[in-house]
Amino acid sequence: MAGSRTFTFLGTGTSVGVPMIGCDCATCRSPNPRNSRYRCSVLVGTPEGNLLIDTPPELRLQLLRERIGIVHALLFTHYHADHLFGLDDVRPMQKYLGGPLPIYCTEEVEDKIREVFAYAFTPGAESPSVGYVPKLVIRRIGMEPFSVLGQTIVPVPLRHAWFDVLGFRMDDVAYCTDVNLIPEPSWTLLRGLRILVLDALRYKPHAAHFSINEALEVIDRLKPERAYLTHVSHELEHEATNARLPEGVELAYDGLRFEF
Repeated sequence: MAGSRTFTFLGTGTSVGVPMIGCDCATCRSPNPRNSRYRCSVLVGTPEGNLLIDTPPELRLQLLRERIGIVHALLFTHYHADHLFGLDDVRPMQKYLGGPLPIYCTEEVEDKIREVFAYAFTPGAESPSVGYVPKLVIRRIGMEPFSVLGQTIVPVPLRHAWFDVLGFRMDDVAYCTDVNLIPEPSWTLLRGLRILVLDALRYKPHAAHFSINEALEVIDRLKPERAYLTHVSHELEHEATNARLPEGVELAYDGLRFEF
C-alpha cells in the first residue's frame, strides 16, 4: 500500500467523559487541555479517504476541532452508547459523497444500529431533503481481514465484561479500546506491533476495562515499540500519570496524531 496513513485520537475519555458531570476533582477542574477528554473515537486518514472508528456523542465537536471535512467510511468496535450515539452527526456526509456512507460492522452492531436509528432505514426516509436523515449502507464484517479505503484491517476479537467487541489491526498499529480480556487466539494477531493503543481506565480494577497495571502487563507481553493508553477516566491526571508510566508508554490525549 503506497502512501502514509495518519491516526488521530478524536476522543480518549471514558463513557461519561472528562470533566465528569457533578465532579469537582482536580482532574475535572484542570486547566490542562490534555485532561479534557471526549468519548473514545479515532480517525484513520488514508490516501483514499478518512475512516472513522466509532461515533461518540461529541462526534460533531471532534470533527470540527480536528478540521475533518469529510468522513468516507465508518467502522465500529461495538454498539455501546458512548461509541454509537453520535451516528446522526454524519448526515452531511451523504451530500459530500454523493451517496450513502458505508458502515463496516458486525451483525450484532448492525442490529443495534437498525434498532436505535430505525428512522434512517424507514422506506422513504430520504425525504423531504437529502440531509433529513443519515443515508447509510451497512457492509457486514466477520473475523476475516477486510479492506476499507485501501487499508487492510484485521479484526481482533476482545472481551469487554460479558460483551464481544472488536479491536482492529492496521499494518503495525492496533487499536484495542473497551477491553478487559484478550482471548488467547487474539494474542497472535497482536504480535510484532510498532504501536499499540490500549484501554486503561484507572489504577483500580474494573469489571469491563483494563486497569493501568493490567494494561502494562499486556504491553510487557506484546512489547510494541510504543503504547498509548485510552478510554481514560478522571481518576488519571495526565501529567502525573505519565510521570509514573514506563518509557514508551503514555496516556493518549484528544488531538494526538501519529503517522504509520
